[in-house]
Amino acid sequence: MSNRRNFIKQTILSGFGLASLNLFPFRSFAVKKSKYTKITILHTNDVHSHIEPFPDNDPKYPGLGGAARRASLIQQIRNEEENVLLLDAGDIFQGTPYFNLYNGEIDFKLMSLMQYDAATIGNHDFDNGIDGLNKMLPHAKFPFLNVNYDFNDTILKGKIRQYKTFTKNGIKIGVFGVGVELDGLVDKKLYKTTKYIDPVNIANKIAEILKVKAKCDLVICLSHLGYQYKSDKISDLKLAEKTKNIDLIIGGHTHTFLEKPTKIRNLSGKNTLITQVGWAGINLGRLDFYIQENKNYSVRYQNIRIRNKSF
Repeated sequence: MSNRRNFIKQTILSGFGLASLNLFPFRSFAVKKSKYTKITILHTNDVHSHIEPFPDNDPKYPGLGGAARRASLIQQIRNEEENVLLLDAGDIFQGTPYFNLYNGEIDFKLMSLMQYDAATIGNHDFDNGIDGLNKMLPHAKFPFLNVNYDFNDTILKGKIRQYKTFTKNGIKIGVFGVGVELDGLVDKKLYKTTKYIDPVNIANKIAEILKVKAKCDLVICLSHLGYQYKSDKISDLKLAEKTKNIDLIIGGHTHTFLEKPTKIRNLSGKNTLITQVGWAGINLGRLDFYIQENKNYSVRYQNIRIRNKSF
């Protein structure tokens, strides 16, 4: 087991520069020529323990993904850009034998090597129970963020943060997380006495704290609610409509491949962007915020498909 872990670690550390990547051209939301500070947001969701690329003969995703290639790309971007945040929207666990063998340890260690800044919790991150998730947390050198799961009566009390702020070149960024309702989706014996809180009200409260009190220039929600449903179930689209002070929702859960971010008019009449990059580490999402001196901003976006150079 230790040999396998060392092999994976060495694969990541030696993989920088080895990836051949298919880059979608930058698209933009009204980038203006003026003095600005550039903030680069990189994001993943629903990686589901896909440590290695899909096989070259996979009928749907031949040769796509892989942690080493993603690490190489992230490092390349960090070498080129000054102000980078790397975020994940949940469901890190479950999907390949790596999870069955290592229970999430490798996932968290690899994300730590890639220097993720924060992540939220997905429903599959409870697949080894709340005790299993708690056991893996020491391997994550980044915080988990969630505002609508009450862990006060559980082993996770005090271990999951509501939000975190980052300052990059004078720009303050607030990040918080929300999760899908677990009842009916996850066996109760797995999440135990975790209490679900309506995400809309608490998201509004936290976003106001970050934007107004903490004076964040950008507020980002890491959401594992899902992009859209035919029912009245709360989704990223509904969350954006019913809240204010959120600039960007990085989504997960529904494995939605968005070609570009969705713009939704929020309660204050401003735009909230929603993005999601599918699943399994096939894509790395990138948004560049150009924040002007008056704190208005423009955005450029790019979906980066991680693939073998043979395809």
